[in-house]
Amino acid sequence: MAERHKRTQRSVAVVIRSPGSSDRVLAVLRPSDDPELPDIWGLPAATLRPGESWKPAARRAGLEKLGVVLAELREIHRGSAERSGRTLEMRVYEARGPRGTPEVPQPHPGVTQYREWKWADPREFRAGARAGSLCCRLFLEWADR
Repeated sequence: MAERHKRTQRSVAVVIRSPGSSDRVLAVLRPSDDPELPDIWGLPAATLRPGESWKPAARRAGLEKLGVVLAELREIHRGSAERSGRTLEMRVYEARGPRGTPEVPQPHPGVTQYREWKWADPREFRAGARAGSLCCRLFLEWADR
C-alpha cells in the first residue's frame, strides 16, 4: 500500500539572551487556546510563509511576536518532529543584540500571540520539551552539548 505523504511545516525559533545575564533566555508563554501547546513556556517562534526563507522568518518573529529587531542571527540547531498530519521541521537561531524591549501581545492579527514573556533559566524549558515542544527540545539539546 502506498504511503500517504504528510505535508511539511517549516518553522523557526529564536534564542535571545538577556542583556544582563547570558545565562538567561527570553521565554514566552503560549496562549491558553493554542491547539497543540496551551500554556507552555517556550522560545519565540514563527512558521515560514510561502517563499520565505529561514532568517527572514526569524526576524519577522521578533517584530510580529515581540516588537524587537533581531540582528546577527546564526543557526545553532535544527530538527524535526511528527505531528498529526504533518512533519514539523524547525531551525533554531540565536540572536545577538536585539533592539527594543519585548512586549506581548503585539498588534499583528493572524499569528500566535504570546501572553507573557520573561528571562528564564534554560532548565525552565524542560517542561515544554516534555509536553512536546520541538523548540524547547532542540534548544535543550544544543544547550546540553
